[in-house]
Amino acid sequence: MTSTAEPQSRMTSTAEQQDQATSTAEQQLRATSTAEHSHRATSTDERRLRGDDVRLAEVWNSPRGGRAGAGCCRDSPPLATDTMASAQISACLVDISSWMTAHQLKLNPSKTELLVIPGDPSPAQDLVISLNNSMISPSATARNLGVTMDNQLSFSSHVTNVTHSCWFLLYNIRRIQPFLSTQATQVLVQSLVISRLDYCNSLLAGLLLNAIRPLQMIQNAAARLVFNLVFKFSHTTPLLRSLHWLPVAARIRFKTLMLAYKAKNGPAPSYLKALVTPRTAPRSLRSTSTA
Repeated sequence: MTSTAEPQSRMTSTAEQQDQATSTAEQQLRATSTAEHSHRATSTDERRLRGDDVRLAEVWNSPRGGRAGAGCCRDSPPLATDTMASAQISACLVDISSWMTAHQLKLNPSKTELLVIPGDPSPAQDLVISLNNSMISPSATARNLGVTMDNQLSFSSHVTNVTHSCWFLLYNIRRIQPFLSTQATQVLVQSLVISRLDYCNSLLAGLLLNAIRPLQMIQNAAARLVFNLVFKFSHTTPLLRSLHWLPVAARIRFKTLMLAYKAKNGPAPSYLKALVTPRTAPRSLRSTSTA
């Protein structure tokens, strides 16, 4: 009986050791697969975040792209003639088109716009660039990321476009306003109208109040719509205070100050942080000296 029990106990202990080894191997396999999966996810996210920077770096480091970009954007001497500028920009576009073709993309010449913004007031420049046997002439306005820019940087076309789209939205909301509560109307107006007034509004910093007056009229009409008041015959300042809406000019200044604060202290892009340098006093001050 004793000799029979000993082999059985040995077999039991051996089986338990095998089970423990198997479970340990399974845990290690799961941990390895989880780590690999998280590493893949992290590397994928990093590629997504850094993809644009890599593409810009590749285009900038191209043979002619870097020289054209430096000649046009950096503090280097201006191009001597329109012919030289046209040749360098055309060569840069050829490099960009080749890079896009290598990455399964296509540069459409028919949708490419040329906007010339002179540094000083000057007559119209005869600047024409060529792209894939297509000639591109300067245009008065160009659209970039939803913002219409003009060659004088007055942003009058952008203000006009935003005003037209906001009036259309207010008209449609007015038609369904009898079926909405005040809170629902406010949410709808803030999502569709006020968001358009706030989009890239820091570009309007420095404009005269006359230039942004159409946008202020849109905000006043939106406030009256929320409270179901007549458009032209009700004072809007109490309405804006009740809704906690800053006027358009104050919203532009607030956005500019917020960008400056983030560039100095917050999570702003590196190209914005590089533009901000702390001010140093020309002489030592009592407030900065240590006793």
